[in-house]
Amino acid sequence: TSEVKTLRWTCIANVVLNSFLCYTAVVLNAITIHGIRKTSFLPTPLKTLLLSLAVSDVGVGVFAQPLFTSVYVKLLAQHSPGPTPGCPFYKTVYALSVLFCMASLSGVAAISLDRFLAIHLHLRYHELVTYPRVLVVVIFNWMLSAFVSLMWFWVPLHIAYPLINIPSILFHLVSAMACIKIYLVVRRHRNQIHSLQVQYEEQRPREFVNTSGLRKSAVGVFYVYVAYLICYLPSAFCYIVVTLNGPSILLKVFISFSNSLVFLNSTLNPILYCWKMRHIRHSIMNMLRNTLA
Repeated sequence: TSEVKTLRWTCIANVVLNSFLCYTAVVLNAITIHGIRKTSFLPTPLKTLLLSLAVSDVGVGVFAQPLFTSVYVKLLAQHSPGPTPGCPFYKTVYALSVLFCMASLSGVAAISLDRFLAIHLHLRYHELVTYPRVLVVVIFNWMLSAFVSLMWFWVPLHIAYPLINIPSILFHLVSAMACIKIYLVVRRHRNQIHSLQVQYEEQRPREFVNTSGLRKSAVGVFYVYVAYLICYLPSAFCYIVVTLNGPSILLKVFISFSNSLVFLNSTLNPILYCWKMRHIRHSIMNMLRNTLA
Protein backbone atom coordinates (compact mmCIF):
# COMPACT_ATOMS: atom_id res chain seq x y z
CA THR A 1 0.00 0.00 0.00
CA SER A 2 0.97 3.65 -0.32
CA GLU A 3 1.23 4.04 3.47
CA VAL A 4 3.71 1.16 3.73
CA LYS A 5 5.76 2.62 0.86
CA THR A 6 5.78 6.02 2.57
CA LEU A 7 7.05 4.52 5.83
CA ARG A 8 9.62 2.45 3.95
CA TRP A 9 11.08 5.48 2.20
CA THR A 10 11.00 7.36 5.50
CA CYS A 11 13.07 4.59 7.11
CA ILE A 12 15.55 4.58 4.20
CA ALA A 13 15.95 8.37 4.34
CA ASN A 14 16.52 8.29 8.11
CA VAL A 15 19.06 5.47 7.82
CA VAL A 16 21.09 7.46 5.28
CA LEU A 17 20.75 10.73 7.20
CA ASN A 18 21.67 9.32 10.62
CA SER A 19 24.53 7.25 9.22
CA PHE A 20 26.09 10.50 8.03
CA LEU A 21 25.20 12.54 11.12
CA CYS A 22 26.62 10.02 13.60
CA TYR A 23 29.97 10.28 11.79
CA THR A 24 29.97 14.10 11.80
CA ALA A 25 28.86 14.21 15.46
CA VAL A 26 31.74 11.97 16.59
CA VAL A 27 34.45 13.58 14.45
CA LEU A 28 33.50 17.23 15.04
CA ASN A 29 33.00 16.79 18.78
CA ALA A 30 36.23 14.81 19.16
CA ILE A 31 38.11 17.65 17.45
CA THR A 32 36.28 20.18 19.62
CA ILE A 33 37.14 18.29 22.81
CA HIS A 34 40.82 18.37 21.83
CA GLY A 35 40.55 22.10 21.02
CA ILE A 36 38.88 22.90 24.34
CA ARG A 37 41.51 20.95 26.28
CA LYS A 38 44.37 22.70 24.47
CA THR A 39 43.17 26.29 24.88
CA SER A 40 44.43 28.05 28.00
CA PHE A 41 42.35 31.21 27.65
CA LEU A 42 38.98 29.80 28.75
CA PRO A 43 38.06 29.76 32.47
CA THR A 44 38.30 26.27 33.97
CA PRO A 45 34.58 26.18 34.95
CA LEU A 46 33.54 27.03 31.38
CA LYS A 47 35.97 24.47 29.93
CA THR A 48 34.49 21.81 32.24
CA LEU A 49 30.94 22.60 31.12
CA LEU A 50 31.89 22.68 27.44
CA LEU A 51 33.74 19.36 27.73
CA SER A 52 30.72 17.77 29.41
CA LEU A 53 28.45 19.00 26.62
CA ALA A 54 30.85 17.77 23.93
CA VAL A 55 31.12 14.35 25.61
CA SER A 56 27.32 14.04 25.64
CA ASP A 57 27.27 14.90 21.92
CA VAL A 58 29.92 12.25 21.26
CA GLY A 59 27.70 9.79 23.13
CA VAL A 60 24.85 10.67 20.79
CA GLY A 61 27.05 9.90 17.78
CA VAL A 62 28.60 6.72 19.20
CA PHE A 63 25.57 5.12 20.88
CA ALA A 64 22.21 6.83 20.34
CA GLN A 65 22.31 7.45 16.58
CA PRO A 66 23.72 4.05 15.51
CA LEU A 67 21.16 2.24 17.68
CA PHE A 68 18.36 4.43 16.37
CA THR A 69 19.52 3.71 12.83
CA SER A 70 19.49 -0.01 13.61
CA VAL A 71 15.81 0.32 14.58
CA TYR A 72 15.01 1.60 11.08
CA VAL A 73 17.14 -1.13 9.49
CA LYS A 74 15.27 -3.72 11.55
CA LEU A 75 11.93 -2.28 10.41
CA LEU A 76 13.04 -2.43 6.77
CA ALA A 77 14.16 -6.05 7.15
CA GLN A 78 10.94 -7.13 8.86
CA HIS A 79 8.61 -4.97 6.72
CA SER A 80 7.13 -3.73 10.00
CA PRO A 81 4.98 -0.57 10.14
CA GLY A 82 6.74 0.60 13.30
CA PRO A 83 8.74 -0.45 16.37
CA THR A 84 7.08 -1.98 19.42
CA PRO A 85 7.63 0.50 22.30
CA GLY A 86 7.56 -2.23 24.95
CA CYS A 87 10.30 -4.45 23.51
CA PRO A 88 13.66 -4.48 25.40
CA PHE A 89 15.69 -3.37 22.37
CA TYR A 90 13.43 -0.38 21.75
CA LYS A 91 13.60 0.57 25.45
CA THR A 92 17.41 0.35 25.40
CA VAL A 93 17.61 2.58 22.32
CA TYR A 94 15.34 5.19 23.85
CA ALA A 95 17.06 5.01 27.25
CA LEU A 96 20.48 5.76 25.70
CA SER A 97 18.97 8.51 23.55
CA VAL A 98 17.38 10.11 26.62
CA LEU A 99 20.62 9.76 28.61
CA PHE A 100 22.83 11.66 26.17
CA CYS A 101 20.19 14.11 24.91
CA MET A 102 19.18 14.99 28.49
CA ALA A 103 22.86 15.43 29.42
CA SER A 104 23.26 17.69 26.39
CA LEU A 105 20.16 19.72 27.30
CA SER A 106 21.28 20.13 30.92
CA GLY A 107 24.74 21.08 29.62
CA VAL A 108 23.30 23.87 27.48
CA ALA A 109 21.32 25.11 30.49
CA ALA A 110 24.42 25.06 32.72
CA ILE A 111 26.55 26.90 30.14
CA SER A 112 23.82 29.51 29.60
CA LEU A 113 23.63 30.11 33.35
CA ASP A 114 27.43 30.23 33.61
CA ARG A 115 27.73 32.87 30.90
CA PHE A 116 25.00 34.95 32.52
CA LEU A 117 26.83 34.83 35.85
CA ALA A 118 30.12 35.71 34.14
CA ILE A 119 28.70 38.80 32.47
CA HIS A 120 26.50 39.78 35.45
CA LEU A 121 28.97 39.21 38.31
CA HIS A 122 32.05 40.12 36.25
CA LEU A 123 34.86 40.57 38.81
CA ARG A 124 33.13 38.33 41.42
CA TYR A 125 32.61 35.51 38.89
CA HIS A 126 35.89 33.69 39.65
CA GLU A 127 35.22 33.98 43.38
CA LEU A 128 31.73 32.43 43.25
CA VAL A 129 31.87 30.10 40.23
CA THR A 130 34.69 27.72 41.14
CA TYR A 131 35.83 24.47 39.54
CA PRO A 132 34.66 22.22 42.45
CA ARG A 133 31.17 23.76 42.34
CA VAL A 134 30.93 23.37 38.57
CA LEU A 135 32.15 19.77 38.85
CA VAL A 136 29.32 19.05 41.30
CA VAL A 137 26.83 20.53 38.81
CA VAL A 138 28.22 18.39 35.97
CA ILE A 139 28.07 15.19 38.06
CA PHE A 140 24.52 16.01 39.15
CA ASN A 141 23.44 16.61 35.54
CA TRP A 142 24.79 13.23 34.43
CA MET A 143 23.26 11.42 37.41
CA LEU A 144 19.89 13.06 36.73
CA SER A 145 20.13 12.13 33.04
CA ALA A 146 20.93 8.51 33.96
CA PHE A 147 18.04 8.37 36.44
CA VAL A 148 15.57 9.77 33.90
CA SER A 149 16.77 7.43 31.15
CA LEU A 150 16.28 4.37 33.39
CA MET A 151 12.59 5.23 33.74
CA TRP A 152 12.04 3.42 30.44
CA PHE A 153 12.71 0.11 32.21
CA TRP A 154 10.72 0.46 35.45
CA VAL A 155 7.96 2.99 34.74
CA PRO A 156 5.00 2.40 32.37
CA LEU A 157 5.44 4.26 29.09
CA HIS A 158 2.35 6.45 29.53
CA ILE A 159 3.89 7.70 32.81
CA ALA A 160 7.51 7.80 31.60
CA TYR A 161 6.78 10.24 28.75
CA PRO A 162 5.47 13.11 30.97
CA LEU A 163 8.05 12.43 33.70
CA ILE A 164 10.89 12.70 31.19
CA ASN A 165 9.48 15.97 29.88
CA ILE A 166 9.46 17.65 33.32
CA PRO A 167 13.28 18.10 33.63
CA SER A 168 13.46 18.89 29.91
CA ILE A 169 11.01 21.77 30.33
CA LEU A 170 12.87 23.02 33.42
CA PHE A 171 16.21 23.02 31.58
CA HIS A 172 14.64 24.86 28.64
CA LEU A 173 13.23 27.49 31.01
CA VAL A 174 16.62 27.97 32.70
CA SER A 175 18.33 28.40 29.32
CA ALA A 176 15.64 30.77 28.07
CA MET A 177 15.74 32.95 31.20
CA ALA A 178 19.56 33.04 31.16
CA CYS A 179 19.63 34.05 27.48
CA ILE A 180 17.04 36.79 28.06
CA LYS A 181 19.06 38.11 31.00
CA ILE A 182 22.25 37.95 28.90
CA TYR A 183 20.56 39.97 26.16
CA LEU A 184 19.45 42.64 28.64
CA VAL A 185 22.89 42.87 30.26
CA VAL A 186 24.67 43.01 26.88
CA ARG A 187 22.33 45.75 25.67
CA ARG A 188 22.93 47.77 28.84
CA HIS A 189 26.71 47.34 28.52
CA ARG A 190 26.63 48.46 24.88
CA ASN A 191 24.70 51.59 25.79
CA GLN A 192 27.13 52.38 28.60
CA ILE A 193 30.18 51.78 26.41
CA HIS A 194 28.72 53.85 23.59
CA SER A 195 28.17 56.86 25.88
CA LEU A 196 31.45 56.61 27.82
CA GLN A 197 33.72 54.77 25.37
CA VAL A 198 36.62 57.21 25.24
CA GLN A 199 36.80 57.66 29.01
CA TYR A 200 36.36 53.92 29.62
CA GLU A 201 39.15 52.93 27.23
CA GLU A 202 41.56 55.50 28.64
CA GLN A 203 40.97 54.66 32.28
CA ARG A 204 40.33 50.89 32.20
CA PRO A 205 41.33 49.44 28.83
CA ARG A 206 41.94 45.91 30.13
CA GLU A 207 38.52 45.68 31.75
CA PHE A 208 36.95 46.90 28.49
CA VAL A 209 38.60 44.08 26.57
CA ASN A 210 37.56 41.49 29.14
CA THR A 211 33.96 42.71 29.11
CA SER A 212 33.93 42.55 25.33
CA GLY A 213 35.18 38.97 25.44
CA LEU A 214 32.50 38.02 27.97
CA ARG A 215 29.83 39.51 25.73
CA LYS A 216 31.05 37.52 22.73
CA SER A 217 31.10 34.21 24.62
CA ALA A 218 27.67 34.96 26.08
CA VAL A 219 26.23 35.69 22.64
CA GLY A 220 27.83 32.47 21.39
CA VAL A 221 25.88 30.51 24.01
CA PHE A 222 22.71 32.23 22.78
CA TYR A 223 23.31 30.79 19.30
CA VAL A 224 23.83 27.32 20.80
CA TYR A 225 20.48 27.61 22.60
CA VAL A 226 18.66 28.83 19.47
CA ALA A 227 20.01 25.82 17.55
CA TYR A 228 18.81 23.58 20.38
CA LEU A 229 15.29 25.04 20.17
CA ILE A 230 15.16 24.58 16.40
CA CYS A 231 16.24 20.94 16.73
CA TYR A 232 14.08 19.96 19.70
CA LEU A 233 10.78 21.84 19.32
CA PRO A 234 9.51 19.84 16.28
CA SER A 235 10.02 16.58 18.20
CA ALA A 236 8.24 17.92 21.28
CA PHE A 237 5.37 19.19 19.12
CA CYS A 238 4.99 15.79 17.40
CA TYR A 239 4.85 13.88 20.68
CA ILE A 240 2.27 16.31 22.08
CA VAL A 241 0.08 15.79 19.00
CA VAL A 242 0.46 12.00 19.29
CA THR A 243 -0.52 12.13 22.97
CA LEU A 244 -3.63 14.20 22.20
CA ASN A 245 -4.78 12.68 18.89
CA GLY A 246 -3.08 9.29 18.66
CA PRO A 247 -0.59 8.04 16.02
CA SER A 248 -1.08 8.27 12.27
CA ILE A 249 1.07 7.54 9.22
CA LEU A 250 1.81 11.23 8.67
CA LEU A 251 2.74 11.71 12.32
CA LYS A 252 5.05 8.67 12.22
CA VAL A 253 6.85 10.26 9.27
CA PHE A 254 7.18 13.60 11.08
CA ILE A 255 8.34 11.90 14.29
CA SER A 256 11.04 9.98 12.40
CA PHE A 257 12.49 13.14 10.87
CA SER A 258 12.05 15.17 14.07
CA ASN A 259 14.13 12.54 15.92
CA SER A 260 16.86 12.92 13.29
CA LEU A 261 16.64 16.69 13.77
CA VAL A 262 17.27 16.18 17.50
CA PHE A 263 20.42 14.21 16.68
CA LEU A 264 21.50 16.93 14.22
CA ASN A 265 22.00 19.21 17.21
CA SER A 266 25.03 17.15 18.28
CA THR A 267 26.68 18.04 14.96
CA LEU A 268 25.71 21.72 15.13
CA ASN A 269 27.05 22.36 18.65
CA PRO A 270 30.79 22.01 17.83
CA ILE A 271 30.32 24.10 14.67
CA LEU A 272 28.78 26.88 16.77
CA TYR A 273 31.62 26.65 19.33
CA CYS A 274 34.20 27.16 16.60
CA TRP A 275 32.24 29.96 14.95
CA LYS A 276 31.41 32.03 18.04
CA MET A 277 34.21 31.19 20.52
CA ARG A 278 37.46 32.56 19.15
CA HIS A 279 39.86 30.75 21.50
CA ILE A 280 38.43 27.33 20.63
CA ARG A 281 38.48 28.18 16.93
CA HIS A 282 42.14 29.24 17.05
CA SER A 283 43.10 26.15 19.06
CA ILE A 284 41.45 23.85 16.51
CA MET A 285 42.98 25.71 13.55
CA ASN A 286 46.45 25.41 15.10
CA MET A 287 45.90 21.70 15.70
CA LEU A 288 44.80 21.15 12.08
CA ARG A 289 47.76 23.14 10.75
CA ASN A 290 50.19 21.07 12.83
CA THR A 291 48.53 17.86 11.65
CA LEU A 292 48.69 18.81 7.97
CA ALA A 293 52.20 20.28 8.15
